[in-house]
Amino acid sequence: MSGGRRLISSGSPFEATIGFSRAVRVGDRVIVSGTAPIGPDGSVDPDPFVQAERCLEIIGGALAEAGADLSDVVRTRIFLVDAGDAGEVSAAHGRAFADVRPAATMVVVAALLDPRWRVEIEAEAIIGSGPPPVPVR
Repeated sequence: MSGGRRLISSGSPFEATIGFSRAVRVGDRVIVSGTAPIGPDGSVDPDPFVQAERCLEIIGGALAEAGADLSDVVRTRIFLVDAGDAGEVSAAHGRAFADVRPAATMVVVAALLDPRWRVEIEAEAIIGSGPPPVPVR
């Protein structure tokens, strides 16, 4: 892909009303929008660890559609509504990025768009920047 702009949609009803894309790819760079922990049926699990895993699952899908994966992530931003959730959200983030170790920021905010959301995560990736695969012996 040349430097053209490619928009990735998740089908969220907010995309059209707010005017955003789940992700945007330009060249080898992929930027994933703030991603909330919404299940396919619109449900939201109340557990912050499960919410963080769901955010990362959605991010992984957007990256895949853009030709990247979690190993290409170079930056994440994590927004929490309760600092007490940092441990559980960090554990989910650490599980997803143990070998990738992107630059990361975690901040506590007053609220997110939906009061059920305890976490929202953004990601930035550069395709092909991930650590080399570990050879199987």
